[in-house]
Amino acid sequence: MVAEPIHVLGIVGSPRRGGNTERLVDAVLEGAKEAGATIEKVRLAELDISPCSACDACESTGECVYNDDMPELFQKMERSQVWVLGTPVYWWGPSAQFKAFVDRWYAKMFRSEDKALFEGRRVVLAIPMADDDPKTARHTVGMMQDALDYVNAILFGTVLAPGMEEPGEVLRHPELLEAARRAGQEAITGL
Repeated sequence: MVAEPIHVLGIVGSPRRGGNTERLVDAVLEGAKEAGATIEKVRLAELDISPCSACDACESTGECVYNDDMPELFQKMERSQVWVLGTPVYWWGPSAQFKAFVDRWYAKMFRSEDKALFEGRRVVLAIPMADDDPKTARHTVGMMQDALDYVNAILFGTVLAPGMEEPGEVLRHPELLEAARRAGQEAITGL
């Protein structure tokens, strides 16, 4: 019997198409594909994802009140053993698109079958920033580490790209792209 290939989902949280965040996510996905995984990518800015309104309807019904693209994205996440989550750093935190996406995870916290969406998933973070100091990403990384711990997912790796001021600048840094590619390869090893 042939084993199913590992599926890796890249989620780009930058509103800029083809920018540094997307290029880093692409490099991680490329590494995963080279190691035998199937890959898929979505751009949050191209989806309709409403921000959580804290109405708590999901607590009693198990469903969010918004009729948007989040249920389909949850299905893609469920089919994937590895997630590549990319966001630029905006004011020491993630982009608005990325934060809205993570906030909507709340709807999956009430039923055990929904919580299973996260358990054991390996996550690679791809985080570019204009600032030269990698510590500028500490709140974004910390937020994701805490969130992933809470939902029992595994922060497998983080690719930080400081000093990426211009769109696509990461392409002039082959060492960063190689680190991202390697993270993609290593994330599927042993799954």
